[in-house]
Amino acid sequence: MNANFLQTPITYLKGVGPNRADTLQSELGIATYQDLINLFPNRYIDKTQYYKIGQLERHTADVQIIGKIIHVKTVEQQKGKRLVATFADETGEMQLVWFRGQKWIRENLKLNTPYVIFGRCNWFSGAFSMPHPEMELLSEHEQGLKIAMQPIYPSTEKLSNKGITNRVINKMMQQLFMETKGEFLETLSSELLQELKLISRSNALYNIHFPKNQNLLARAQFRLKFEELFYIQVQLIAKMMLRKQKNKGYTFDKVGQLFNDFYKEHLPFKLTDAQKRVVKEIRADLGSNAQMNRLLQGDVGSGKTIVAVMSMLLAIDNGFQACFMAPTEILANQHYSGVTELLKGIDINCALLTGSVKKSARKIIHEKLESGALHILIGTHALLEDKVQYKNLGLAIVDEQHKFGVAQRSKLWHKNAIPPHILIMTATPIPRTLAMSLYGDLDISVIDELPPGRKPVKTVHRFDSNRLKVFRFIREEIKKGRQIYVVYPLIQESESLDYKDLMDGYESIVRDFPLPEYQISIVHGKMKPEDKEYEMERFVKGETNIMVATTVIEVGVNVPNASVMIIESSERFGLSQLHQLRGRVGRGADQSYCILMTGHKLSTEAKTRLQTMVRTNDGFEIAEVDLRLRGPGDLMGTQQSGILNLKIADIVKDNDILKTARYYAIQLLKNDPSLEKIENLAIRHTYAQLIKHKNIWNYIS
Repeated sequence: MNANFLQTPITYLKGVGPNRADTLQSELGIATYQDLINLFPNRYIDKTQYYKIGQLERHTADVQIIGKIIHVKTVEQQKGKRLVATFADETGEMQLVWFRGQKWIRENLKLNTPYVIFGRCNWFSGAFSMPHPEMELLSEHEQGLKIAMQPIYPSTEKLSNKGITNRVINKMMQQLFMETKGEFLETLSSELLQELKLISRSNALYNIHFPKNQNLLARAQFRLKFEELFYIQVQLIAKMMLRKQKNKGYTFDKVGQLFNDFYKEHLPFKLTDAQKRVVKEIRADLGSNAQMNRLLQGDVGSGKTIVAVMSMLLAIDNGFQACFMAPTEILANQHYSGVTELLKGIDINCALLTGSVKKSARKIIHEKLESGALHILIGTHALLEDKVQYKNLGLAIVDEQHKFGVAQRSKLWHKNAIPPHILIMTATPIPRTLAMSLYGDLDISVIDELPPGRKPVKTVHRFDSNRLKVFRFIREEIKKGRQIYVVYPLIQESESLDYKDLMDGYESIVRDFPLPEYQISIVHGKMKPEDKEYEMERFVKGETNIMVATTVIEVGVNVPNASVMIIESSERFGLSQLHQLRGRVGRGADQSYCILMTGHKLSTEAKTRLQTMVRTNDGFEIAEVDLRLRGPGDLMGTQQSGILNLKIADIVKDNDILKTARYYAIQLLKNDPSLEKIENLAIRHTYAQLIKHKNIWNYIS
């Protein structure tokens, strides 16, 4: 099959035409023959059996019946009308009912002509009825492709209203297979097909749309899922290999005095095994002659900052400067105080550059940076300004990089003739499967244990009816000299409602914790930045006992004395947000607590989230559950990356196929980096199309 033929606009397919083509394009993004081929069914129904009306039982699943329409009428109802047809076979009668598209359906129904109907039956007022059945004339049904397993395609309300039913899509698919003769170019090497016992591409596409049996359907799904994930991995790994080959980095070949002195004399506690492993991985990268591009994942409090400091010391020992960029001023300030505290007593110049820094101070920073007198610069995206010029930037550390745009990051990469080594840090644990697909072109390090002496936060779920007990517990904690957070949800769509919730909550806390015995801070989005800063500052200094806030405190507030986090309406939060909020406590030596408050009405998903939080403090386990609940699209905003707009594979359910695909992609590119070998011609052609179209499925043909 000529690949170009599949780029034919869908309008030209027999039975489509301009109107249907427009609807298919707007509802399902189907513009060409290729797009239609890649519209994969959601599920399948076994259509090998035909029922008689007299055999039907209540609660029967989807059924298929042969009979005739003997009468049609329109019935008035409270809202609008419904169309009702009496359908009969030799054993009895039932009703077919339509609530939408009645005019079109009525005009097309043929009386006393044999039909095959299919759908789910309802039992109502002593009779069976079938709402919006799929219908086909028996004469056409007998001529169509004989399909045991009936595919059910994705649909929308607009498609149904325009008469583009599942049966119509099925007909289009049959027409397309007749026009293409079911022949499609192979996209994988014969070596892969043999080794993994994969069926051919033509065979797989036929059996995904018209499966002959369960076994062939399973083989078709495996083949197409593997292919989709394989090409994502080929793309990511090729990118990584090209970068390592092309981007030569500075070689930090010595571990010098600063690093050794810090390690022996200034470490506040012994490194965990995980930290040691990560430092070793970073040292190996910095010592090779390729540019480092590493993602460092570690939960809140796992000690990423120490790893960052040790990496910066390696750069300085080798005569280079380092910079550390954070997404917000609060976080940049926190990193600055954390880094300077760790480097106390070591002869290193460190400066902070944010939007708030005065012009005169800025000028001094710029001069010291260009002369090389300044070793470490910490700050926000102010670091990216053109005026900020380094003498020799050797290492750039970026915290929570998904909060920076691509253009912003590339500015940092181009501050030197040779790009600096890059270490990206995140406290958002990314599930392994998602990391493989999203960051498969980076080397990944994980700190998966907490430093010694850190007590895990105790998490409990309490209903609103237990509020008095919760307040009693807060009083006891305040008596011990501890501080408390009370956080309310913030959901943009209902800002006024959220504000009311927050103010109601604040008033009830003020009633129960009156002045002068208790001091309370409040922080929310409607306050002026300077007022917010003032309230935060009072809490940080310990002048207030309770901080009532919306989720503005999620990132970057470090108060070791705060030991209780109360999350109100916690069923309205996502799992990763709950986990981030809980990370605000448990930063001191005292036992800390997280109390999840909810009403009694909870969805199944909300219950799962709360149970997960109570059961575990492990950010990676929580991220896995979050991925299962929300899917990869919502998590990490991956839809924007385009790379996970998958047509058939599911990175959660198809985890094993993903690992297999990555393994074979690595082997392929190790043995044939340029895909020049004759046996990899099909892969090379397919990959070239992929790069051209930037879309995994629109090119595979």
